[in-house]
Amino acid sequence: MTKPFLRLLFVLLICLITNVQAQDNKLVFSPHWMPQAQFAGYYIALDQGFYKEAGLDVEIIHPNASVNALNFLKEGKADVISLFLVTGLHAALNEVDLVNIAQISQHSAIMFVTKKSSGIDELDKLRGKRIGVWKSGFKEVPMAMLSERQIDVEWVPILSSVNMFLLGGIDAMTVMWFNEYHQIYLCGIDENELNTFFMSDYGYDIPEDGLYVMQPTFAKRSDDLRAFVEATLRGWQFASENRDYTVNLVVEKMLKANIPTNKAHQQWMLDKVIETQQLNEKNLQAGKLLRSDFDKTLNILRLMEKNNDTIYFEDFYKPVMQPKTNR
Repeated sequence: MTKPFLRLLFVLLICLITNVQAQDNKLVFSPHWMPQAQFAGYYIALDQGFYKEAGLDVEIIHPNASVNALNFLKEGKADVISLFLVTGLHAALNEVDLVNIAQISQHSAIMFVTKKSSGIDELDKLRGKRIGVWKSGFKEVPMAMLSERQIDVEWVPILSSVNMFLLGGIDAMTVMWFNEYHQIYLCGIDENELNTFFMSDYGYDIPEDGLYVMQPTFAKRSDDLRAFVEATLRGWQFASENRDYTVNLVVEKMLKANIPTNKAHQQWMLDKVIETQQLNEKNLQAGKLLRSDFDKTLNILRLMEKNNDTIYFEDFYKPVMQPKTNR
């Protein structure tokens, strides 16, 4: 063989090895909703090269109104997804072989909102009223809270729009503090015109966004998953310390996806989402799922579905960062 040919063969071999390594370190991540500041930490980790520094080639894909992130996971189109704890545990109870590898959110942002003009200023006054609840899910916690208190209401399925509440078609609405609540304000209703009922104030401080993978992925790629979680937490830290930059990045991403938005709303969302991640006396370790939160969520699902199906904490929660003993 000639020397030029050998050099060419060597270059091709190096390219092949590099390509195989890149494929081995490829991770596809899907948040559980369309682009918005709720997922800013992941965008920042990609934008700032934190995933790349961790040796990962990460691609972020988003679900839409007809396909959800859980389907991506089950079909192998995503390696890692985010889900609310109650959604992830519900899937596990229904024989989806997934595990929680990190709990990013530590607190609940779900709340009921009513207009002060309605006179509904305490939970018991919701009895017999029409309450909007999302068609897309996340209804278990508010429903369980009222069921436990034997407050019967009429649940009205709604999309993410706040229009029915604004027009008086429903008496109360289930909202996220970081999203629909602020949308109502931007539509012209001041905060002093609203009554709010935070689930967390009534013993339902159930954490929300966590990271999930299928059990075989966890078994085969624990090192990559650990690197992904660590880089993601770096992304959230950067987002917290550089909020203007982060909001601009989020808005740019949303506009590219043809999703209408504005900086004011995304700034509010980013601030409130970061608040739900804050550690306090409840939990002192980032990424950790408390056994007490797991038990509370499992009890909610049993209450709502009227069955005694169970799953063990150790089978559901597989922390790739190896938190200290849960309490």
